[in-house]
Formats: sequence, structure tokens, C-alpha cells
Amino acid sequence: MGVIMRKTWNEKLRDKKNFPRIVKLEKKFPCYNAVHKMGAEAGDKVVLVNPGEVVEIMKRVPEGKIITIVEICKAIAKKYKVKACCSLTTGIFIMIAANAAEESVAEGKNLNIPYWRTLKADGFLNEKYPGGQSSQKKLLEKEGFKIISRGKRFQVADFEKYLVKL
Repeated sequence: MGVIMRKTWNEKLRDKKNFPRIVKLEKKFPCYNAVHKMGAEAGDKVVLVNPGEVVEIMKRVPEGKIITIVEICKAIAKKYKVKACCSLTTGIFIMIAANAAEESVAEGKNLNIPYWRTLKADGFLNEKYPGGQSSQKKLLEKEGFKIISRGKRFQVADFEKYLVKL
């Protein structure tokens, strides 16, 4: 039996063939509810992007500022002149970017992706980042953000005040 070689996070971060792709939103799509909350209806055009486009936006968030997946999706949708972008694939690419950034540091390289400044909707921290919410919390607090507890989840206090303008 051969050894199964898993892809590294950096390999997963590479852009995919046939993307970006614009599709019509259907109610059966896994991202339908989230995209619908952002204002898209069934039949509207949505874009499925490449990881590189998500990373490009994440890299533009300076110290003292943050961004959420909602703002990333809105910026990408605007770029492609469509109603929305798939928040599910965008969220997956955000998580891959975070892990690829940590993986590259461990290899002595640096992708310079300040992933900890990218939050989930409504300013919540991302438990899927390297080290989980506690690691992201420490990195954000180091930059001066106040983090508040919301049950088992954490949120940047007054996160709207710190959103980066793209």
C-alpha cells in the first residue's frame, strides 16, 4: 500500500482552473442562506472566486483595522458586477490562507497574510484558524483590539468602527 501524500496548505491555496466562475444562485446551494442574508435571491448571479483573490484582499488590511467575510464577499461581488460571492468557498479560502501563512512561517518563509485581522460575520473570531480563537484573540489584543466573550465565541468589541475601507 502506497503512502498517501496530502496537499500542503500552500498547495491548497493555489488558484483553481475554471475559476472565477459566475453562476446563478439556486436555493439548493450550500451558501444560499448566507448569500441570501447579504441580499441575493435565487436566480441572481454569484461568483465563485479563486483563493488568490481572497488573499489579495486579506493582505490589504493594515494594523489597527479588520475586515469580515461579508466585506470581502461584497468587494468581490462588486468587482465582478454580480449580486454576491459564494461565502462558503470564500470562508474556506480564508481558513486555508490562515493555515498556509502559518505553514510558510514554519518553513522559514512568510506569505505576509495578516489573517487574524479577517473575522467571521458580525466580528466573531474564527475557531478554524491555527491555534483557534485563543490564538487569534492574542494577536488581535496585541494590536489593541478589545475582545469580548459571547458564550463560547469571541467578538471584537465595536468591530464596525475598525472595518477597513476597500
